[in-house]
Formats: sequence, structure tokens, C-alpha cells
Amino acid sequence: MAEPIFKRILLKISGEALAATQGFGVDTARIHEVAAELADVHSLGIQMAIVVGGGNFFRGVADQARNMDRVSADHMGMLATVINALALQDALEKQHVYTRVQTAIEMNQVAEPFIRRRAIRHLEKGRVVIFAGGTGNPYFSTDTAASLRAMEIKADAILKATKVDGIYDADPMQVPDAKKFSQLSYMDVLKQGLKVMDSTAISLCKDNNLPIIVFNLNERGNIRRVVLGEKIGSLVSA
Repeated sequence: MAEPIFKRILLKISGEALAATQGFGVDTARIHEVAAELADVHSLGIQMAIVVGGGNFFRGVADQARNMDRVSADHMGMLATVINALALQDALEKQHVYTRVQTAIEMNQVAEPFIRRRAIRHLEKGRVVIFAGGTGNPYFSTDTAASLRAMEIKADAILKATKVDGIYDADPMQVPDAKKFSQLSYMDVLKQGLKVMDSTAISLCKDNNLPIIVFNLNERGNIRRVVLGEKIGSLVSA
């Protein structure tokens, strides 16, 4: 049997992935499918942290926030990520995977505050840690939160689970002949303005030489394939 190529990963899951075809809220069937895949990967002995987005409830830069103060809108988006994190925690624990949610905004009755050393200790004990609340600051996306938390816990790579099977030079949903990249550098992403992660997140990964693997979450078994070293999706590295 193949051995995992990573010891510790940070998985970034968008809020939309948990909504499935509903487009809004949490699809319970979908979240249990995702949790089953995560439990399977966890059983390989990999230390796994997760950053989850909140776009299935609220996004600070979306049309619904157009007439709102950006700071208030971003705070609402952060709270949306906490809802998703709690839903994912519940689904994972039904798979008998011990899980902790840590939030960047303190809400002690709901989850632990983010404490770096405690997060690392949870990972070492075999628990999955879900980071919610973004960075705790407005104007920063959950992609940036994923990059930041990955550095803090010394993850080997960021796995970004999306709706498409990699990075393209245009939106493959709208441009049928969009070109897919199997591998590219951080500077390629920044120069070409590719919408894989925002520029702050990419710059953080570049400065710390942290690889990013972008792949399709909707294809069952893809997370396992990535951690076992199969060449799927797109790799961003130095």
C-alpha cells in the first residue's frame, strides 16, 4: 500500500462545497459525504487541519453586502465560517474522528479560541482541528487564513478543495476551451492574476515556500489520492 507523502496538511474547503446543489446553507447529505472522505484520509495517520469558508451563508464582498460597511460584512462572513465549522465537526464526530474547532474570534461557549501551541498539540494527539473565523480581521479572506494557519502549524502543504479539477487560465465553467495548468510557480499565479487564491494568500505561501495543491472535491476519493502522491489537480510551488 502507498504511503502518504505528507505528515501534516491544511485542507481549505469552501463554504459552497458544503451547500452542494442547494447553493445556500449546509446540505446534510453532502457534509456527511465529505466527513466520510476526511475520516478515510485521517485513518492513514495524517495530521489534518481544516479551514472552512462561509460563502454558503454570507460573503463580505458579495452582492448581498453591497450597501453594508465592509468591516461589518466581513464580521458576518467570519461568523458564517463558525456555523460551517460546527456542522463539519458534528459530521466528523459521527465518523468517530475526534475534532476540535478553534475560532479567531473568542466565543468560549461554542469553541476554543485559536492558540497555536494547543492546535499543534491536538494534531499530535490525532485530532482534526477546524479553524473558523478567518484571521479574525476584516479585509482578509479565508484563503489568507488558510495560508496563515498552515504556516503557524508548520503544515507540509495546503490542499485547496474546489469545484474544478485544477487551475485554469479562465473559468472552465464559462470558457469551454480554458487551458489547465498541471504545475506553475507562485509568480505565475500572481502575474497572470489567476483566481486560485487571493494575492495575499499566494504571497504568504511564496515567502514561506509552502506548496498549494488545487483539486476537485466533488470527485470521490480525491483527497486520499492527493495525500498518497497521485498527480491530480494543479500544483503551485517554487
